Amino acid sequence: MTTKKSLLNQEIVLGSWINTGSPVVAEIMSAAGFDYLVVDAEHSAIDVPQAQALFQAINAGNPSCIPMVRLPGNSYSETKRYLDAGAMGVIAPLINTAEEAAELVRSVKYPPLGERGVGFGRSHGYGFNFDAYMENANQNIFTCIQIEHIQAINNIDSILSVKGIDAAFIGPYDLSASMGITAQFEHPDYIQAYKQVLLKCKEYNIVPGVHVVKPDYQIVEDRIKEGFIMIAYSLDITVLGTYCREAIKKIKRSN
Repeated sequence: MTTKKSLLNQEIVLGSWINTGSPVVAEIMSAAGFDYLVVDAEHSAIDVPQAQALFQAINAGNPSCIPMVRLPGNSYSETKRYLDAGAMGVIAPLINTAEEAAELVRSVKYPPLGERGVGFGRSHGYGFNFDAYMENANQNIFTCIQIEHIQAINNIDSILSVKGIDAAFIGPYDLSASMGITAQFEHPDYIQAYKQVLLKCKEYNIVPGVHVVKPDYQIVEDRIKEGFIMIAYSLDITVLGTYCREAIKKIKRSN
C-alpha cells in the first residue's frame, strides 16, 4: 500500500524535512524508514535542480518513501516544475483562503481537474513513461495545504471544502506568530486553534497533519493520541545539530 493510500485510509505515517540540500542525507533518511520526506524549497537555498537530485536520492534510499516538496509559495509556474522534477506530493505554505487552495489544485492537477501543463520531465521517465504517468498522476499526487495563519483558521470551513485537497498541515511557528504568541505552543489560544483544525479535518474527511519541529518522540506520541495522522518528525538540520550538541555536552561532562 502506498503512503498516500495509507493516509487516506487514516493510517499514521511518519516523515521528516530536508533542508541541507544533501542527496547523501536524503538517501540515508529515506533508507531509515520514513514514509515520506519533504524537500523544503521555502525556507532553504534548495532550487529545482537540487530538488530533483534529492528526489532521486530519496527513491534510491527507499522506493516506497514518497518524495514531497514544500513549495516556495503557491505559484503555478513553480509548482509544475517541482512536479515534473519528480515530486509525488506538494505542501503549499500559507494557504489562507479557499481561492488560494483552489489555485494549488489548479497547478497540481492535469485537465479536466486542473490546468497543470503537460511536458516531459523526470516524473514522466523523460517521456518514456509518459502514458503511465499521465494515467495516474491526478490520483497519485498528494496535495497538501499548510494552515499557518490565524486568517486560515477563520476561513477553515471554506478552505477544506475545496475539492482536490488531501491534507491540511499545521505550521506551528507561523501560526503562533500570526497570533502574537510566537512558539508559545502551550498557550491556550494556540491549542484551541490547532484543535479546531483537527476537528474540521475530521468533519471534511481531510488528513490532519502537523510538524513536530523539536526532535522529541514524546511530542510525536502526544500528537498521534490527539488524532493527527500525518506527522513530520523534525528536520535534518535540527536533528543533526541537536544530537551533536547533546553528545558533546555529555562527553565534556564526563571528562
